Amino acid sequence: MVRDPSPRLSLLLLGRFDLSGPDGVIDLPSRKLAGLLTYLACTVPRPQRRETLSALLWGSHFDLQAKQNLRQALFRLRKVLGQDALEGDGEVVSLNPAAVASDVGRFEDLVRDGSRDALRAAAELYRGPLVDDVTISEEGWNEWLTAERERLLELALGALLGLGEQELAAGCAEYALKVGQRAIALNNMREDAHRLIVRALTAAGRRAEALKHYQNLVVMLKRELNAEPDEATKSLAVELRSAPSPSRSPAVGQNGEPGQIDPPNKPSIAVLSFQNLSGEPDQEYFADGIVEDIITALSCFRSLFVISRNSSFAYKGRIVDAKQVGRELGVRYVLEGSVRKSGTRVRIGGQLIDTSTGAHLWADRFDGALEDIFDLQDRITARVVGVIAPRLEQAEIERAKRKPTQSLDAYDYYLRGLASFYQVTRESTREALQLFRRAIDLDADFAAPHAMAVWCMARYKTLGWTTDPAYDVAETERLAQRAVQLDRNDALSLSTAGFALAYVVGDPDRGASLVDRALALNPNLAAAWHFSGFVRAYLGEPDVAIYHLANAMRLNPLDPLFYALQTGMALAHFCAGRYDEASSWADRALQQPGGQFYHPALRVAAASNALAGRPEEAQKAMTRLRGIDPALRVSNLNEYITLRGPEHFAKYAEGLRKAGLPE
Repeated sequence: MVRDPSPRLSLLLLGRFDLSGPDGVIDLPSRKLAGLLTYLACTVPRPQRRETLSALLWGSHFDLQAKQNLRQALFRLRKVLGQDALEGDGEVVSLNPAAVASDVGRFEDLVRDGSRDALRAAAELYRGPLVDDVTISEEGWNEWLTAERERLLELALGALLGLGEQELAAGCAEYALKVGQRAIALNNMREDAHRLIVRALTAAGRRAEALKHYQNLVVMLKRELNAEPDEATKSLAVELRSAPSPSRSPAVGQNGEPGQIDPPNKPSIAVLSFQNLSGEPDQEYFADGIVEDIITALSCFRSLFVISRNSSFAYKGRIVDAKQVGRELGVRYVLEGSVRKSGTRVRIGGQLIDTSTGAHLWADRFDGALEDIFDLQDRITARVVGVIAPRLEQAEIERAKRKPTQSLDAYDYYLRGLASFYQVTRESTREALQLFRRAIDLDADFAAPHAMAVWCMARYKTLGWTTDPAYDVAETERLAQRAVQLDRNDALSLSTAGFALAYVVGDPDRGASLVDRALALNPNLAAAWHFSGFVRAYLGEPDVAIYHLANAMRLNPLDPLFYALQTGMALAHFCAGRYDEASSWADRALQQPGGQFYHPALRVAAASNALAGRPEEAQKAMTRLRGIDPALRVSNLNEYITLRGPEHFAKYAEGLRKAGLPE
């Protein structure tokens, strides 16, 4: 039964020592008085012999002096606490719990209770090690304090793990995750706490993060203890890897209808495509480009969660309710707007909506000359940030401001190139590359079109459109290096250049360093997580690749190119030797709109099905693959994929050979 704390004095010992009464905090005149009171509180209701107390706190003194010091200490405590606070006769002393309530006593009662509410309260009470601010230079005291701290820590860990199990059973996976994180903060070597985190992440639908956590645990145990996880932890990892994976992002339900994603634990926003009010359909690219720039600026704020452009634009041309968008993308806020371009003037209107209520939080319009377009975008970004995250530092807002080019003509060609690039056909990609080159001709110091030109070159290789591999490799390296030289703080340029260097040029180490810098600069950039997932797979780090691809999926849940992310998952599982999971992800990619004839997905499907012992499925994929690209051979396979580990490339080639690919 939990005590009802109604005594006159309150004593807090878990963490910093704190004694208070009806009139506020009570300061004890010495550390040894605090130590004596702590010991008596922790041993309630057992009376303590005086000789034990004197040896504990004055063991370094002569016996007579130690006893005299104890008498004086007890006298001073009664004077501060009241005569009724201490009980006992000439031989023993105890603390009266009716006069002084200790958090240690209540903590132990709550742990013994064991109910969900009691364990939550116990977790809140445990603020840290017992009296971590009380230092006494006595051997007896320090021996007791160390043992008592360990005992209470074990109680706290047991309470947290028990609470985590109850939260999982109640369906509160995110709360269970926080409990597990609190447990490993107290003791990072507790495998049962790590298992709780893995299970909570899995229950929350964050399986890739669960696998990543397990992988980090394996590395930590090897480094710190030269040991492997115990059998319970290994079994959990096997169970996790063999569980069915979602075929689509969490935003799509089992029947293919839009589902619901919970918003993250920080301000989250989607910027929908703005209406083109110019009266000219051919100005659509300009309105889309304005939105893309606003998304890029917002995504630079680490304190925000910003949905990728491709998922935001999935609603283009549709009348949708902001609440629906919030549910399907898992965001708290939506920014809508319009763009009117007339001659050399631009008007941009915007309105910010709270998706939980549908309330309009802010609406405004911004007018200016076309040459002021970057300033208008920065003003919109600052207003949005000021509403949804007002505590962001002004320095962070200043860093998000940028003027990428002095040439409005170069910027216009760049926006036209983006519009063509997102159509994802051979002809549109060729046109996009020409437009990006035109932008570069007009401003050779404009980083963005260099990066997008590199992305076009990577797409050529991915989809088998390359006609001169040697030229493409040299041109990709030149453009990538130039993009990095021009702007080392542009995350999109860095990540695109990094991916191209890894994939097209065949230098995954250099590519990985650039992609890592991009993620550090902009953790909201779905493309960077996407590229990083593939680069990590190329480097032979499959579980890291899976984690990064999962982040890309969350930031871009309605991406029309979702099949590319699924293909990355397939490749990562293939590199890990999990051929069943690899073929499953590849098959899902091939079932997506636009993914039916996706070259990389067909390759992984053929190779993984062959190595998993399903020759018919492997041959079907190979037949479709050779229909798309009859020039593909085992001998020229290195022109299509870069895999650092020779064993991974050998397995890839073996699988395709078994599926029927000629030498």
